[in-house]
Amino acid sequence: MPGDTLKDYKTENKVVNTRVWVASFFMLLLVTGLISRLFYLQVIRYKDMSTQADENRIHLRPLPANRGLIYDSENNLLAMNRSSKTLAIVRERVKNMDELLAKISQLVPLSEGDIKRYKKRLRQSRPFEEVPLKFDLTDEQIARISVNLFRLPGVEINAELVRSYPEGSAFAHSVGYVGRINDRELQRIDASLYSGTHSIGKIGLEKYYESVLHGKPGYQEVETNATGRVLRVLKEQQPVPGENLHLYLNSHLQKVAIKAMNGRRGAVVAMDPKTGGILVMASTPSFDPNLFVTGIDSKTYNALNRSIERPLYNRASLGEYPPASTIKPVMALALLANKIVKPSDKIFDRGWFQLPGSEHRFRNWKRSGHGWVDLSKAIIVSNDTYFYTQATKLGINRLHSFASQFGFGHRTGIDIGEERPGLLPSKQWKRRLYGEPWYPGETVIAIIGQGYMLATPLQLVEAAALIANRGKHVQPKLVKEDIPSLKRKEWGGDIHIGNPKNWEVIIKAMEEVVSSPKGTAYWRIGRGLKYSMAAKTGTAQVVSIPQGAEYDPEKLKEFQRDHSLFIAFAPVNNPKIAISVVVENSTDSAAVARKVLDAYLLPKLKEAKRK
Repeated sequence: MPGDTLKDYKTENKVVNTRVWVASFFMLLLVTGLISRLFYLQVIRYKDMSTQADENRIHLRPLPANRGLIYDSENNLLAMNRSSKTLAIVRERVKNMDELLAKISQLVPLSEGDIKRYKKRLRQSRPFEEVPLKFDLTDEQIARISVNLFRLPGVEINAELVRSYPEGSAFAHSVGYVGRINDRELQRIDASLYSGTHSIGKIGLEKYYESVLHGKPGYQEVETNATGRVLRVLKEQQPVPGENLHLYLNSHLQKVAIKAMNGRRGAVVAMDPKTGGILVMASTPSFDPNLFVTGIDSKTYNALNRSIERPLYNRASLGEYPPASTIKPVMALALLANKIVKPSDKIFDRGWFQLPGSEHRFRNWKRSGHGWVDLSKAIIVSNDTYFYTQATKLGINRLHSFASQFGFGHRTGIDIGEERPGLLPSKQWKRRLYGEPWYPGETVIAIIGQGYMLATPLQLVEAAALIANRGKHVQPKLVKEDIPSLKRKEWGGDIHIGNPKNWEVIIKAMEEVVSSPKGTAYWRIGRGLKYSMAAKTGTAQVVSIPQGAEYDPEKLKEFQRDHSLFIAFAPVNNPKIAISVVVENSTDSAAVARKVLDAYLLPKLKEAKRK
């Protein structure tokens, strides 16, 4: 037909074949490139790629060690571990942390403090580590999180053991507590030993024995899916739990001491003179250490820290008080050891003493005086004038040297770490600190435990134990276990005072402090006593009273009133317990001591009678 054109099949076939070959060539190039790449990845870089693949699905999870337990002398738990559910987040699985925290806060309550502390922990952790956000979840909170886990990437609910103190505030200062690891601690600890652990000992035994209690962590090698869920455990190394500690502290006796203090400020320390074991270490008022375990909120901490009662302060080992007349037995021994007086030597007390050439009168506590006074009577009635008279004969150098042997001016080396040395003044000390000479009048008041002199209740009980042991020294300690790596060097050794009979002179006088109607403790605690006790009372001034004025506590504010001090040991001939008590701004230290001594000794006496 007109207009029709015959097709050129030959030309068309050539065009099609050309296109097919070109397409085939490009496909061949692509396949060759793909095979080459696969060969490069699967053969040449096999080891690298295999390692990266394993890292994507295999992770090391730390297994924290169980912290060692702490028991009292009767095997009652003072520090234990309890199970707790914790909400934790793995940072590397989270794209937007603030958004995630906002979602979580809709399910469980999160305070600003919770979020602030979490972000601080986040900075201290590695990207793949679980960082706790919320502790001690309730069953309701666990349920809310669980049903919403699909929209909370990186969130996990873990079971862990947290520290618990079943006795609450009773042993807060001695046992101490654990708390969250801070930046300063993070710099000094071995991070590998604290993998998976967020707590560390902060004060007391928990801090001092941290290396013993902490243990050694283990690990799990686990396979996970893309969302981080554990599919199986490939390898596991069990952690090594921390060691347990057994203490000399007695829970029953501690509670008796705290009850006897009746909320007043002060401290009670009791010790076994034979072993050095601390039976009681009570500082009142106290605080609940459980508040610190998972992180204390700032409002609660500030309330504790700013309280005028100072509940965070361990008065037993950190409180420094003028020892007052409790130091008189030591000073009497110093006078005998240096042959300044004999036990029979007497002075006549008119109620005051004056240094030659001075008009100042150093007054006895009894304004009318005690008449003729020998060494024993000076202790029994706590006469000041007798010691004033002998002060300059003894001199500050010999006073300092002798009192130093009893531990004054030294830390005892007890195994809690937090301890102060008190203050035993000397000429060199005053010259160095004030740039002034030492005056005779300062020796006069130092010999009765006033002036610059300061001592802790722990030092006072150590001095009492030294007298009870007739000079034999034992190291004060809380833990029964012998741990050589943590043993502290003792400050001194046994005390030798020349004639051993001098011990008996002083101890007999201390016994009459309680047993004689003239004794300063007789009318308070001496009547009805079923065991022998040697003791010494003391009253420490808080504010100075003008020359010639009389002390009237009713005219002073509570915090300006005198402190009451008491040291004792019993029974006299076979001492089983030594004690020191300080009650701030009160007069009741002897009564507190009597209750503690009764609670400890009377059951032993009944048991001995049954046998």
